Amino acid sequence: MVPARLVTLTFLAMMAFAGNSLLCRAALKDSGMDAASFTTVRLVSGALVLWLLVRAGRRTVEGGGNWLSALALFAYAAGFSFAYLSLPAASGALLLFGAVQATMIGHGVWSGERFRKLQLFGLVLALVGLVGLLLPGLSAPPLAGSLLMLGAGVAWGIYSLRGRGQGDPTRVTAGNFLRAAPIAAALSVSMVNQVSVDAAGFWYALASGALTSAVGYAIWYTALPALKATSAATVQLSVPVIAALGGVALLGEEITLRLVLASLAILGGIAMVILEKPRSPEQP
Repeated sequence: MVPARLVTLTFLAMMAFAGNSLLCRAALKDSGMDAASFTTVRLVSGALVLWLLVRAGRRTVEGGGNWLSALALFAYAAGFSFAYLSLPAASGALLLFGAVQATMIGHGVWSGERFRKLQLFGLVLALVGLVGLLLPGLSAPPLAGSLLMLGAGVAWGIYSLRGRGQGDPTRVTAGNFLRAAPIAAALSVSMVNQVSVDAAGFWYALASGALTSAVGYAIWYTALPALKATSAATVQLSVPVIAALGGVALLGEEITLRLVLASLAILGGIAMVILEKPRSPEQP
């Protein structure tokens, strides 16, 4: 039986990841917050909380992370924020998750993993779902926002791949957030004529950085060692679903037939790839 503590931690982490989409969309839709300022407040507050968490564990942030990973983290956070200027929470979360998983799967193929027939079918199904979601039409998400979110997903996939085997993940993440924060601040300075911050938007961004990012990642890294790799990957399929339900309940968004069909294709296809163990290069 799975320990109740592990179930609780995993559930809280998935809620936090979906919450990032909901908080960002709410800030950019319902408040006067601009995307660059949201990114800056999110990364700065996340860096501060992660630094405090590391220090509370009597560890040091020095030596954790690196500038290339920080740039990937910034590219994800900035693309994420600017994409949500136009994307609904559900579509954004689905595109982000699909791009992250595609990047990770693509790296595996490039590294020599050989897929079984079911995995190849799943990969094609996911790509068909993605194309179907982006095809022009009344219910299609805006193309510019979609491309920005896909780019954000690729950046997060690269960030995740670079983070493998780098030691204490919370410490590494804290170091990368501390490096990414001044880059985001520089973006805000470069767009100073467009800066717009109000109380509601600021608190949304602060919650996104301090709670659903920093604390969410800390919770996830606490649960991750107890999860099998396939379980860890599969449980993340719930994030776009949670974001979609939250978008309906909290932001008044609508779930279209196109989004439902695309979600089934993308998430179902990715599940086929993840759950079917790939053959190593040595296997026939």
